[in-house]
Amino acid sequence: MNGIRQNAIRLFRFNGIDLSLHWSWFLVAAYEIGDRQKAYSSITWNVLEYLALFLIVMLHEFGHALACRQVGGVANQIVLWPLGGVAYVNPPQRPGATLWSIAAGPLVNVALVPILKILGVIARSQGLPQQMPNAFLLLRSVGLINLGLLIFNLLPIYPLDGGQILRSLLWFAIGRARSLIAVTVIGFLGVAGLIVLAVRIQSVWFGVLSVFILMNCWKGLQQARALLRFSKLPRHGGFFCPSCRTSPPMGEFWRCSNCQKSFDTFQTQAVCPHCSTHFVTTGCLDCGRTHPMNEWTGSALVPRPM
Repeated sequence: MNGIRQNAIRLFRFNGIDLSLHWSWFLVAAYEIGDRQKAYSSITWNVLEYLALFLIVMLHEFGHALACRQVGGVANQIVLWPLGGVAYVNPPQRPGATLWSIAAGPLVNVALVPILKILGVIARSQGLPQQMPNAFLLLRSVGLINLGLLIFNLLPIYPLDGGQILRSLLWFAIGRARSLIAVTVIGFLGVAGLIVLAVRIQSVWFGVLSVFILMNCWKGLQQARALLRFSKLPRHGGFFCPSCRTSPPMGEFWRCSNCQKSFDTFQTQAVCPHCSTHFVTTGCLDCGRTHPMNEWTGSALVPRPM
């Protein structure tokens, strides 16, 4: 995912969120527009259709980002690329916060379904299919695109939204690590199904998508195993992360940026015992947030929003 971010062109910023476009989007757009040229009487309508796809995906990803911020998370970049969009969101590591951050994306598509349906009914009643057949076909195509994206995204295959929603729901019952293991296993089964489908319909895009999902499932499984091992470590009972309210583990898991040696920052009060470098903030190994050391003491007693 970092490679996608690094090779993206920044378009604009909205509400503190940068929207970028990966350079490969232009190549795929040119291919897709040319491939569907016969659907309309002019290529201009093909361009409008692809721009409508761009708009739907953008709104979907902003749904993720804005919902993540609503629950106190960090979300400052969205990248659109040929396989859709990536909202770089980091919600608080709680199942409810993660669930809302993920579910808000598909909810945007759900909201668009009746809007596009009503527009289609109005257009038909006004005789648009006869008067402006290209415009009516475009409206119908946009509705089908939105519905197709919604259905596909809700498949319970990690890392699709459906898989991540399932993970968040399982998180309530079996915990953060085991829920991730469960959905990655389901994801592997889903990938097998997509590969079979790609072969049967001879779709290159489904093949590429299958590889992308397979790679993310494997990364998710490795992350889940690491989380499971990490959760069994002994913890510093007197300290709690202000963001996720988790006690930090005991051990030399923090690395000094000056001398590159590891140490237990909570044992030394954020001072490297090797070179005496003092760190203003300390990072949480569970959620990745950083806070001043004085905010860690007793923060589990402070109520925080979901």
